[in-house]
Amino acid sequence: MNPNRILLIVLVLLIILTWILPPFTTRIKHNNGGIGEKVFLTIGGVRQGMIIKGNDMEKPVLLFLSGGPGIPEYFMENQYPTFLEDEFIVCFLDWRGTGLSYGQFVTPESMTREQFIADTFEVTEYLCERFEVNKIYLAAHSFGTSIGIQAVAERPELYHGYIAISQIADQPRSEQLAYEYMLSQCEKEGNDSLFRQLTDNPYGTEGYFSSGIRDKAMHALGVGTTRDMESVITGIFFPSLRMTDYSLTERINIWRGKSFANQTMQDTFTFNAFETVKSVNVPVYFFAGKYDYTCCYELQREYFEFLDAPEKYFYTFENSAHSPLFEESEKAEEIIKFITGKQNQMPALDASSAAMTRSHHTSNSGSSS
Repeated sequence: MNPNRILLIVLVLLIILTWILPPFTTRIKHNNGGIGEKVFLTIGGVRQGMIIKGNDMEKPVLLFLSGGPGIPEYFMENQYPTFLEDEFIVCFLDWRGTGLSYGQFVTPESMTREQFIADTFEVTEYLCERFEVNKIYLAAHSFGTSIGIQAVAERPELYHGYIAISQIADQPRSEQLAYEYMLSQCEKEGNDSLFRQLTDNPYGTEGYFSSGIRDKAMHALGVGTTRDMESVITGIFFPSLRMTDYSLTERINIWRGKSFANQTMQDTFTFNAFETVKSVNVPVYFFAGKYDYTCCYELQREYFEFLDAPEKYFYTFENSAHSPLFEESEKAEEIIKFITGKQNQMPALDASSAAMTRSHHTSNSGSSS
């Protein structure tokens, strides 16, 4: 082969490789006077990583618990930039055994919900001490909400409030409702191929999860991670490899950690908040996507009505699926400013949410003496 042709092929391959796996950025960008750090601490006896960002050191502190388990929430923030670092000093924690916290030192036996809750408290205490505050805000997304809701229930004195993004309510029931919805949508849309794949691997069988049909169908029908994400491969896997605030090894460890968590966190799809947490003693704010079938929207509303809290607010994101914070960031920002007191007027709720909030306050005032 012509040497010039070989050289051209090599250069093209290098360009493609650089685009897919861009070089690691040694410094995390932040505004002057702000903070942008990758931090590693010994939490619960093992090395765990987190990214802390904020543009104003006077802002309140927020700990953000990732979904998955295994997909860093910082990836979502990186892929769908929001306002968070303008309104908070925000800490994105990668769960033990995943992402920045992946390593051979994490044992399968330590991958338990109880240990994750203990890790959350330890990171919270670190943030309180470092930034010299008595309390912080806690936010959680998807899987993280199964940890977050228990954390604020057990130690409310640590938290100003809890922001639940796609709160897990009753995951077995949610999975059943999602399966039934997807079959119905396939019939309506005449998608015979997807319908057959779902009926060949029905919910309740091992193939429903192991074959990948659950995630494939959710994204094909617009009820997965986001309304417009067509697949996990194109929407999460490839973009995660281009996240330059993580080294190449750390990017690969996202998926090694995801696999490890899937193998060890056997109760991911069995969590039932109705049975686990009936009340909390902090204000709670539910962000729910109308098209969310990963954590079924109707069950999020049902759990919101069930949960007893001193203040509670339910926000419906009409154009979102499982990631309303990132899909409708402008609406979320308005709500966050109300939560932190930067905006006095409560953002508009949908009619059903407003009714739930008022009825809760009425019952509280009626019972006081």
